[in-house]
Amino acid sequence: MSAVEIAFSLGSNLGDKAETLRRAVAVLEAAGIARDLVCSPFYATPPWGPVAQDSFVNACAVGVTALDAFAVLRRIKAAEVALGRVEGVRWGPRAIDIDILYRGEDAILSPDLTLPHRHMLERAFVLVPLAHLRPGKVIRGVTVSDAAARADASGVERLPG
Repeated sequence: MSAVEIAFSLGSNLGDKAETLRRAVAVLEAAGIARDLVCSPFYATPPWGPVAQDSFVNACAVGVTALDAFAVLRRIKAAEVALGRVEGVRWGPRAIDIDILYRGEDAILSPDLTLPHRHMLERAFVLVPLAHLRPGKVIRGVTVSDAAARADASGVERLPG
């Protein structure tokens, strides 16, 4: 299988959030999930979902992979556990959350995986960092930069560094 571009959303709201994201990018490469990863700036973001919790640090990373989407998903789940993720309440606090945003031009709709990610065009904490890396990428007929410009980015603040 030839390599295709892949994008990930990274988030943490427990422990040393920024360090966890840096480690996550390293683990994605070390585990053979993706290579040549480039990471966006980090952003402090409000929590998303119905559970009261601490703010997040979010980023996106883009690279290439030769793995199929389901192999990537399996390896991400193992990487999240290695980085300290413990399953809990959906959309609740977590040490790390890694989502596949897109893999090449894959269009997948299954109980375990939807690509492009089903909620990415609704989430400023995904769109703002991704717009730094792939502003012209078209997802469901809209560019990432246009979707980011329309998203409610209140509370999404770029962190120094």
